Amino acid sequence: MINIKADKEVKENAQELARDLGLPLSGIINAMLKEFVRNRSVSFSAVPTMTRALEKVLGKVEDDIKKSKNMSPAFPSAEKANEYLDTL
Repeated sequence: MINIKADKEVKENAQELARDLGLPLSGIINAMLKEFVRNRSVSFSAVPTMTRALEKVLGKVEDDIKKSKNMSPAFPSAEKANEYLDTL
C-alpha cells in the first residue's frame, strides 16, 4: 500500500475519469507504476481540450468571420493601425 498526497480536485477528477472508463483508480496508478519501473522513465502527455466556454467563444468568432462582422481592415503600417484603434 502506498499513501500519497494529491490535490483534492485532481483526485476527484481522476476518480471520475477512471469510473467513466470502467477502471478502478488504483488499477490505473498500478499500471503507471509498472510502466515507470519497466521503462525507467516518466513521460507526461495530455490531449489539450477546450472548455465549453472557450468553444462557445470560438463558435461566435467563426460566425463573425463568416458574416464579416467585427472584423478590422488590413493596415499598410503600424501607424495606420494605431490611428484606427484610436478611433474606437
